[in-house]
Amino acid sequence: MSFYSRFAACYEQVFPFREEVYRFLLGHAGPADGSVLDVGCGPGHYCGRFARDGYRATGLDLDEAMVVEAGRHYPEAEFLCLDMRSAKTAGRGFRCIYSIGNVLAHLHREDLAPFIDSVHGMLVPGGCWIMQVMNWDALMTVRDYRFPDKTLKADGVPAVFQRRYSNIGRDSLTFSFSLNRTSGAEIFSERFTLYPVSGQEYVELHDAAGFRRSGVYADFSESPVRSDPGSGLVMAFVRD
Repeated sequence: MSFYSRFAACYEQVFPFREEVYRFLLGHAGPADGSVLDVGCGPGHYCGRFARDGYRATGLDLDEAMVVEAGRHYPEAEFLCLDMRSAKTAGRGFRCIYSIGNVLAHLHREDLAPFIDSVHGMLVPGGCWIMQVMNWDALMTVRDYRFPDKTLKADGVPAVFQRRYSNIGRDSLTFSFSLNRTSGAEIFSERFTLYPVSGQEYVELHDAAGFRRSGVYADFSESPVRSDPGSGLVMAFVRD
């Protein structure tokens, strides 16, 4: 069973559509007749909004249940069940490509440079690439980081969603999350290996691919980058 199939009842409570995120993406997407690509689209909310606003929107995700759900809700957009390492098969001529929600951290370092190269080739000249990950420079100052618990409803019953980074090192870390009844009974849990990359390394990889950096922020409100563990990193690049 896919991650989304197990987590669908709670997904919207943990990862809701956020207007400030969409406004940021929209501000980099160019005229409404352009094409956008969402790498790691989840249930497709941002693609659906772009399509509603007149863009040709494509989303890709590795979770088949996510892709099915996205297509059911947003038939005006296109959704592909695709590994991001094969993103270039989604086509070319995009005005904006974005990957948000720390999706990029699932790529092993040896796959990161080829992926960035492929994004560059998929964009039109002047097109924008936006990535959001954790601020790994800040997180790598600790060995363990636990996000604040989030209380929500699972099948109408109060539950607690927990996320944690552990075994944090320069090459990899463990990301674990779980959903538990308030009584302590586990509903489900998952664990992944993620691959942290410093801000400077991201810049160097994009420089090598031919990108020009256009903005670096802590979040989609364009706040300055912070040094506290748990903070984020949003980077925008342009293909000249």
